[in-house]
Amino acid sequence: MNRAGEKVAIITGGSQGIGASLVAAYRGQGWSVVTSARAMKPAADPGVFAIEGDIADPVTAERIVSGAIERFGRIDTLINNAGVYVSKPFTDYTAEDYAQVVGVNINGFFWLTQRAIAEMLRRRGGHVVNISATIAERPSSGEPSVLTALTKGGLAAATRSLAVEYASRGIRVNAVSPGIIQTPAHPAESYAGLGDRLPPLGHVGQVSDVVDGILFLEASPYITGEILHIDGGQIAGH
Repeated sequence: MNRAGEKVAIITGGSQGIGASLVAAYRGQGWSVVTSARAMKPAADPGVFAIEGDIADPVTAERIVSGAIERFGRIDTLINNAGVYVSKPFTDYTAEDYAQVVGVNINGFFWLTQRAIAEMLRRRGGHVVNISATIAERPSSGEPSVLTALTKGGLAAATRSLAVEYASRGIRVNAVSPGIIQTPAHPAESYAGLGDRLPPLGHVGQVSDVVDGILFLEASPYITGEILHIDGGQIAGH
């Protein structure tokens, strides 16, 4: 059990990249954290409860939410960070590609958010943050990504719908929409040849940019239904 009054965040995809940085950031602000990933090591920090599992499986969603309540007694924020990106020409996508992307990006969001909001309703308050993607709104012929448009664009639409549905019951729902973000999963040199794909600011974003955007939404109680673009101006055009 966490200390009385200590807030609790659930952060999916917390084993690396943006997710791992979010875990550290929320812990740095004194929150307890429940985090999950398909390959997740136990956490040495007693304020972090790490759960290994496939977020596309409803059983994993149930384990995460029940684990949060049993371990820390409450859920204040859910960050649906886990996501899959597969770029292919539309006719090259396979059934396996479709199942993987929809499973993580949509099914994982749906089952976990449904359970988390049910718990938030008991306390009449909470915050959900979804991770969309600017390329879902501003596609590029040089980077075909219809499964991203289908799933991440769907998350943006669901964000607005849930925000309106639950505003009167104290639950906020927002999203961040990253552009090209440099993560540890890709070597720095892989971003060097982007050329005219760079956003107007002329450089790629960092994990810290996304973390700072989410913390801004966390600290802004009058913002709900917002899609915060963290993309160096990509959404505005070239």
